[in-house]
Amino acid sequence: MGIWFMSIMTQESCSFDTKMRLHVFFDSSGPLEFRAIDTVSMRAGKFRFSDHTSSLLPSPSEVFLLDGFLSPSISIELFEQVRSEVQWQTREISLFGKKVLQPRLVAWQGDSGCSYRYSGITWNPDPWSPAVQRIRGLVSDVTDFDFNGVLLNLYRDGRDSMGWHSDDETELGHNPVIASISLGASRRFLFRNRLDQKQKVEVDLKDGSLLIMAGPTQKLWQHSLPKSAKVGEARINLTFRRIVPV
Repeated sequence: MGIWFMSIMTQESCSFDTKMRLHVFFDSSGPLEFRAIDTVSMRAGKFRFSDHTSSLLPSPSEVFLLDGFLSPSISIELFEQVRSEVQWQTREISLFGKKVLQPRLVAWQGDSGCSYRYSGITWNPDPWSPAVQRIRGLVSDVTDFDFNGVLLNLYRDGRDSMGWHSDDETELGHNPVIASISLGASRRFLFRNRLDQKQKVEVDLKDGSLLIMAGPTQKLWQHSLPKSAKVGEARINLTFRRIVPV
C-alpha cells in the first residue's frame, strides 16, 4: 500500500501568526514517523516560520530552509513518480542576446490560464500530474499559501545547471513567495547580492528539503545552481509559485 501522510493541527500561536502541525507518516503497519513543523503564514505579504527561525539572508530578505520536510522513503517515491509523469522539455532561451539550449529539462504545470514567461519563453501550463498535485498539497498545507503554478527542473547530473537570475517576472507580483522542493541528488545553491556581487551565501539543497524565498528577496538577491563534476545522480526541483493578473 506504500506510505502516506497526514497533517494534524495541534495548536495556534497568537503571537506569531503561526500554527503548529504534526506531520505523521504511515505505512500498512501504522505510524512510522512524527514530525512537528511550524506552519508558515503569509499575512499581508509577511512570511515567517516563527521568531525563532532565522532567515538565511539578512533582513529584509526572507529565506528559510527546512531539511527533511519529506521523509527519505517519500522522497524516493515522489522522485520516481514525478520523473515518469512529467512531460519534460528542453528549449532555447535568450542568454546575453544569444539563443542557447537550457542546460536541464524543464516543465511548467498549473491551473488553467496560468501562463508564465521567462528568458523569452512563454510557458502555457500542463495539467497538474498526480504526484506534483500531491506535493503541491503538502507544500500548501505547511505554508497556508495557494500556489497555482510550478516550474519543474530535472538536472540529469552535475553537468546540468541554472545560471544567475532572480524570479522577478511581472506575473509573479510584488514580493513573490516561492516554495522550492528538492528530490534526488544534493546540490549546491548560491545566493549573491545584486548590489555587491562579492557577497554570497551558499546552502546545500538536500533530498526532501523545502526552501522558501519571500519578501523582497528577488529584488535584492540572485540565485544559481552551479555545475558540479562530483554529482553523478539526477535531481528534480519543483518551485511552486503564484501567478497574479497583470
